[in-house]
Amino acid sequence: MDDKLFGTRNKRGDFRPNIALQPTPLWIRPFNWKKVLQWIPSYLFPWNFLWLLSAVIYWELVIPEKEVMQTLSWDWVVTLFLVNSIAITAWFGIFEWYLYHKKNQENRFKYNGQFPAEKPLDYFWFNSQNIDNYLRVIFSSVVAWTLIEVLMLWGFANGNIPWLSFADSPWQLALVFLAVPFIQEAHFYCIHRLLHFEPLYKWFHSIHHNSINPSPWSSLSMHPGESLPYFGVALWHLLLPSNPFLMLYQLHQASFGAIVGHIGFDQIEFGNEKSIKTHAYPHYLHHKYFEVNYSDGLLPFDRLFGTWHDGTKEGDRKMQERFKQRMALNNQNVSKGME
Repeated sequence: MDDKLFGTRNKRGDFRPNIALQPTPLWIRPFNWKKVLQWIPSYLFPWNFLWLLSAVIYWELVIPEKEVMQTLSWDWVVTLFLVNSIAITAWFGIFEWYLYHKKNQENRFKYNGQFPAEKPLDYFWFNSQNIDNYLRVIFSSVVAWTLIEVLMLWGFANGNIPWLSFADSPWQLALVFLAVPFIQEAHFYCIHRLLHFEPLYKWFHSIHHNSINPSPWSSLSMHPGESLPYFGVALWHLLLPSNPFLMLYQLHQASFGAIVGHIGFDQIEFGNEKSIKTHAYPHYLHHKYFEVNYSDGLLPFDRLFGTWHDGTKEGDRKMQERFKQRMALNNQNVSKGME
């Protein structure tokens, strides 16, 4: 495919889509049902459908029976950790292999024209972004994911967390099911915004931001001080009328779903003329500029607080203007402190 039909490239070869990032139609006023209905298929497919499918597969094939989960034993806990590790390696690895190792579409639609492996950097373990990211995925994020998953399942199994059935509470659970992606977005924004304040950024979140040019392995490359609160999104199901399956679906949004913002390509090609939109641009811009797009736009937090970047040159101008205003305010405060 010719990506120049969909965007432009600068001198470094970085791709910028032609179409500005648009707000979710749910928050556009006046409310337009037609636009919302047109948006729903792209909201459901492919990503949210895949996270739901993965949760169904886990529930049927991986999660043990209620009686087994009532006791914390190494057998099912270690098994769950190994399955999580293998599954996330396979899922991220498919994209890493297809787009970054085989380079099947070269750098067409790639936001950053370079590939991470081309540029060894000494702030990564073994001077390799890929090795560093992968080790952090397994030994930080998958550990945190499994820990919270096990404790929540144990709590449900023992009645410490109310286990509602779909037969008895269909409407309540249906509402929670619909809310899962919105819970993920709200939780992610709050945690993410907090981690950009010092000293939390220096202690924890800077590890993730070492990957300025993210790849699939970057998706869950986190310090344990970040991965634990990140997967703490499952704890919302302590407060909501819920079910262990919905909690599992929530964790799959956080784990497998983390790849969406880190694919690094605007579209993934299938054949010569077909492609699928990744919706990766908002979070790529966050990795590039650090202080924009703290969420992915499903909820309007960034627009409300002035940190939204729509990917256009006008978005660049607004961002630079905001930086100048903040710098001027900081200089003014320093001057007052010296008086």
